[in-house]
Amino acid sequence: MVTQEQRRRQLAREKFLRQQQRRTQARRKANLRNSVIASVLGVVVIGSVALYTTGVLKDDDGGKANASAEVTPSAAPTSKAPDPCAKPAAGSVKKLSWKKEPAMSIDTSAKYTMKLATTCGDIGVDLKTSAAPHTVNSFAFLAGQGYFDHTKCHRLTPENIFVLQCGDPQGSGMGGPGYTLPDENLKDKRLKGNSYPAGTVAMANTGQKHTGGSQFFLVYKDSPLPPQYTPFGTIDAAGMKVLKKIADAGAQAADPTTGNTAPNATVVIDKATVTKS
Repeated sequence: MVTQEQRRRQLAREKFLRQQQRRTQARRKANLRNSVIASVLGVVVIGSVALYTTGVLKDDDGGKANASAEVTPSAAPTSKAPDPCAKPAAGSVKKLSWKKEPAMSIDTSAKYTMKLATTCGDIGVDLKTSAAPHTVNSFAFLAGQGYFDHTKCHRLTPENIFVLQCGDPQGSGMGGPGYTLPDENLKDKRLKGNSYPAGTVAMANTGQKHTGGSQFFLVYKDSPLPPQYTPFGTIDAAGMKVLKKIADAGAQAADPTTGNTAPNATVVIDKATVTKS
């Protein structure tokens, strides 16, 4: 007999899948429109747009190439709360793109950590180097290039799925590095019962296999999700306090264009660094 909790999770997953399908259709229309515009203007676009789901886990609007899209179910906005975060550091987002995944340069047997110095506080992440080497290598590369610096975390989902989504230089959920990554570590023992536990850091994607890019999500409360998003890190205790502060401030109403529910807090990654321990 199906329990009330199992039914609740089933409904949440079904809602998530419906939203993912709508976003996929919207992306296809947007890609078609952009293709027409590009042909008319004679512009050659290198790379593809990827969507991330802060709805986690799926690239919001982009195509497979940028695989940064994460799909996260839409959530009702919470009441407006005071912004608990500081002003962003001076600087601007770099517009960077690559045609292929960077060559492996990390020591896959070593321990690596990532530090996100944000306007709301520092978030430390222990990276799963041996379990997700391609993903960790990519983040080490992107962080070293300053790719994440001054970027906004563009989505917060305060209902059904509880994640903060970041990693898009465009701040819209449609950006990515120009290349995609293979799925990794999907059999992680922590992903029990189709749930990503609080403290997990995982990749967003387009909803298709091997379409991760640069967008990622931070889980601040256990969230019912199928094991389709590469889990590549665990947030430290101090970082969880920062996430709670961001979540407590609530989210804005969904943007009619992107569907994003942006956090009320001003969440900007001033600097991202990956360090070998």
